[in-house]
Amino acid sequence: MKISITFLFLFFTTLLSAQNVVPFIDFNYYFKSFENDNFRQIEFQRIREYKAGDELVAYIDTKGNLRVFDGKERKDISNMNLKYQVSDHLLAYNIGSTLNMWDSGKLQTLTYFANNYEVKDSIIVYEDTRFNTLNVYWNKLTYPLYTIIEGVYMPVAIGENILAFKDNGNFYKVFWNGEIYDLGVWNSSIEFQAGTDILCLNDPTTRTFAVFENGEFLDVEQFFVKKYKAGRGFIVYEDLNGNLMMYKKGEKIQLSNFSSSFWDVKDDIVIWGENSFVFAYQNNTKIQVTNFTPKDYLLKNNVFAFRNVMGGVSALIDGKVHEITNQMESEYEIYGNLVLVKLFNSSYIVYKNGRKFEN
Repeated sequence: MKISITFLFLFFTTLLSAQNVVPFIDFNYYFKSFENDNFRQIEFQRIREYKAGDELVAYIDTKGNLRVFDGKERKDISNMNLKYQVSDHLLAYNIGSTLNMWDSGKLQTLTYFANNYEVKDSIIVYEDTRFNTLNVYWNKLTYPLYTIIEGVYMPVAIGENILAFKDNGNFYKVFWNGEIYDLGVWNSSIEFQAGTDILCLNDPTTRTFAVFENGEFLDVEQFFVKKYKAGRGFIVYEDLNGNLMMYKKGEKIQLSNFSSSFWDVKDDIVIWGENSFVFAYQNNTKIQVTNFTPKDYLLKNNVFAFRNVMGGVSALIDGKVHEITNQMESEYEIYGNLVLVKLFNSSYIVYKNGRKFEN
């Protein structure tokens, strides 16, 4: 029994520490990725371009071929002229009106009559002009959302794993977790904010501020609110008094009672400004990050990377601010919970678990 428990512990520890794809082009124009604390070369010849998520990178090689690399193997997709989109988990690409996709190493054609489409975390939303339908691919299955005589159109809001759309009878609906939920009929437009698995709106019927969470529509405030955004399992909004509020799992939390100069939400993290100070809400804790407003910043997953006071790059990770470089105008990206920094000479730093890996 002890051996089994030890084995399971090691197995899940390995899964949790599995390295995401962190792609970049070095000073020799080699296409590389940082994986398992090492730098791995993907291509020896110069590539034309790439698009990447946490788990894969798709790119056009020197001959114009589309390839995908998921940290384990490189796969040839097509040698034809095409367009493509990438999320953290999915790749979709179209050759003319034919829309194809890659999901966990498997290729599939979604339709031969595609028009507009969009790729998010674990969903692909697309228009099928043959049947005038709007469809969504999720969890290995395709779901038709509505059919119209002519003029099919995209949803009003698309989150990472959730979307809101209006059918041909002006009936607003929500697709989540493989199910469609009815909301209501309105002639006027509604501003939905969709996050990873939750969305919010000012409900024109009840005149309340509402949230769609776990298959239910719930009132959060009894009046419309000024501004709102959705993350992963929570929403953030400004109430009528200018307070910055968070709603999460049935609980309302006041983040700030000042009129925030700015605020933003992405995935698991919230940031906002109070006078010249910048705060974050990370891992259920309010943290003062800086005493200045960054020139630029990125939010993804549970990381807040930003331009520090020296013009370099710092990041808030697991409740602590880490200085990665003070080299001015360095470029940076977030992959998983890692930060990739490009220096002026096209050398790179990957910041992971308190360590800097340099290439």
